[in-house]
Amino acid sequence: QVQLVESGGGLVQVGGSTRLSCAASGPTFSIYSMGWFRQAPGKEREFVATITSPGTGTSYTESVKGRFTISRDNTKNTLYLQMNSLKPEDTAVYYCARGAYSRNPGEYALWGQGTQVTVSS
Repeated sequence: QVQLVESGGGLVQVGGSTRLSCAASGPTFSIYSMGWFRQAPGKEREFVATITSPGTGTSYTESVKGRFTISRDNTKNTLYLQMNSLKPEDTAVYYCARGAYSRNPGEYALWGQGTQVTVSS
C-alpha cells in the first residue's frame, strides 16, 4: 500500500517559520496532484494548499496566502509546506493528501497520519 508520511511538526514561536515535509512511497508520486489540510481542536478539517502534479500550479486558502508556500520535488517523492509568519491560529494537525487539485477533502484518495504544529509565544 502506498503511504504518505508527514514530518517537520513541533513547537514554533509566534512569527516564526518551519517547513513540513510529506514523503510518498512508490514511483508514481509525480503523476498526482497533492494537497495540505489542517484540523485544529474543535474545528472542522480545513483546506490549506494544493499543487498540480508537475508543481506548476498552486492554490491557497485566504488565511495563509502570502505566508505559506506549497512545493514539491518529484525526484524525491516529497511534498513541502513552507510556513512563515506563524500565528497561534495556525496551531493544528497538518495532513498531506494525494489525488486532487482541489479544496474539497472528499476528492483526495490517500492521506498521511498527520503532524502536530503548535504556535505559541
